[in-house]
Amino acid sequence: MRRAKAEHITRVADIRHGTSSKFEAWLYHFLIENNIEFLLSPSIVASPEQLRFMVALEDDQVYLPCDDELFVNIYEKNNERVKQEYVAAWRFVVRLIISYKLEKKDAQRLLAFCRHRYRLYYSSGTLLPSRMIKRLVGIVLTQCGSGDPFADRKREANAAAAAYFDDQNFVAQLYSPPSASQTLTDINDMRHLLDLLEMKRLMRLGALVDLHHASGIASEDLCAHLREMDEDVSELLSIFPSGRGNSKKILFMPDRAGGLVFDIELVKTLLRCGHRVILSLKDAFYFSSPTFWDVESDPVLRTLLENACQVENSAISKNELLRLLREHRFLIISDGTSEQLNLYRTSATFARAWKECDLVIAKGRRMASILIGTSHEFTRDIMCYYGDEDDSFHLHFKPRATWSTKFAESDLVGMANEIIEDMQQAKDSGQTVMFYSAVIGSIPGQTKTAIQVVTAFVKHLRRKMENTFIINPAEHFVDGMDGDDLMYMWERVQRSGMLDVWRFQTADDIEQSFALMKQKLPAMWLGKDATFSTGCTKEMRIALDVQRQYPELQIIGPQPERFFRRRDYGIGKYYDATLKG
Repeated sequence: MRRAKAEHITRVADIRHGTSSKFEAWLYHFLIENNIEFLLSPSIVASPEQLRFMVALEDDQVYLPCDDELFVNIYEKNNERVKQEYVAAWRFVVRLIISYKLEKKDAQRLLAFCRHRYRLYYSSGTLLPSRMIKRLVGIVLTQCGSGDPFADRKREANAAAAAYFDDQNFVAQLYSPPSASQTLTDINDMRHLLDLLEMKRLMRLGALVDLHHASGIASEDLCAHLREMDEDVSELLSIFPSGRGNSKKILFMPDRAGGLVFDIELVKTLLRCGHRVILSLKDAFYFSSPTFWDVESDPVLRTLLENACQVENSAISKNELLRLLREHRFLIISDGTSEQLNLYRTSATFARAWKECDLVIAKGRRMASILIGTSHEFTRDIMCYYGDEDDSFHLHFKPRATWSTKFAESDLVGMANEIIEDMQQAKDSGQTVMFYSAVIGSIPGQTKTAIQVVTAFVKHLRRKMENTFIINPAEHFVDGMDGDDLMYMWERVQRSGMLDVWRFQTADDIEQSFALMKQKLPAMWLGKDATFSTGCTKEMRIALDVQRQYPELQIIGPQPERFFRRRDYGIGKYYDATLKG
């Protein structure tokens, strides 16, 4: 395992807990300063389990939401780049204040207050520039009482971009056949390459419009750019191979208004090619970035996205998300933030969308800096593209971590169906089918012991119960599965209608388990039962629902009301959430 010395950090992926006491203290200070420490702010910062939906992290590895160069500059107090980014951020904020056209006295007061905060952040040199912008913009919006001061200019940019597609000359150029002759003999391959060429053209034009969203760009200049564009799609062909069975679930993150119109046209091309797309927008104002609520207020977006399904739930379940993806090929979600991409602050819905997708497409230099410029690896393939001021185009691809496991919906359904088939065979042979719900990971650090406890007790039940088929969840665990995967798989089993008895673990069960293992009952296990497991709490809700459908189902264990003092299980967790206050 690679472990960087605190004084020689060159890659954020090498940062791990336990490097040294001095560095550990500085790192904790850095996380707190940027308000990305989960234990300090669990209600707004992603849990380690949610973060692992997106970032491929080892047990002691620390994720930082910035590129390697920026972090090294902050840590080593090499402030040249950091100061440049701070100054650029300050200019953004000053222009924002000026845009409100406040009374001179009010503008001076607000500017002076923000300057005090800015100097504090600048002198500290520990705050990420993106987090500084977030805080200062929050101050301005609070003082000025406006939700989105850029709403009008974003609508104007989108209207201007949509006008390109009303220009017949531009549309003809955009969809003109390739100038170079193709040697392809298969019409399907030719169709696929034409689709990729259309995608590339839309990507390049969208990146160009992003760069010129404020000043605008003439339609004839876009046409000239199209004529000069190379038609090599080999990079895209490696990401989108031809052939049946290569359709993907795609999470798409756009950059700016105006260019968003081209992004939506790109999404339509992806949909036509058989892919499913989740478009992720900002939750609230972040300068020119499109927000989730722009879809309602912008007539251009309302028309372009009329066939998309907007998902307003910020903490959607895995079951619900997969259901929506089956029913709708185009979803729109909010990433839950009003800042540059920060995986610590994204919503549970965004994290689950990332986890369920096969490919993440991120547009813009800022996205590329965070996703490509970091040495961290991610759980999904990532494609980033953007334009430069000289109108050059850049496309980067980062494959997912080779050791990261993805359980597709079909994988989980297949595992569940195998268990259901075993249950069916048991019922056909006259056996009673029992499911045993027990504490598995609800006591931190005791998962291995919990598996031994439940396995010992289920073996005991099988010895003493005649003609009974007992399902022990601990016997069906597959390495790499997280709490969401397990709950999705088991819910299919539990709702199959095959259960005769659903038994929930009691405190007496646990005491007997330790006795069977010839061990004393540890103090941390004293008095524990299934009601101490938030996973079992969810399962009790399912059990009661199934019992309404199949009244003959017998539920054994603690009374249901004892479960519901607890909150729902945390995202990706095996263990407890907090008791209700």
